[in-house]
Amino acid sequence: MLLFFDLGGGELVLIILVVLLFFGSKRIPELARGLGKGMREFKNAANAVQKEIQDSAKDLKDSTDLTKHIKE
Repeated sequence: MLLFFDLGGGELVLIILVVLLFFGSKRIPELARGLGKGMREFKNAANAVQKEIQDSAKDLKDSTDLTKHIKE
């Protein structure tokens, strides 16, 4: 059972057939590659933002660590 938008097998087959009719079988690999590339770029950007936030949080924690400042 597909839980994405609560679609069943029949609805998914119908959507695939409509996409085939609309775009044609020759353009679907191009569309899939473009969609995959876009998703990969989005994931990379999200990971970069997450890493930047983690680095900033670590820097903030290091700068506010009182025991480290007391030892210095």
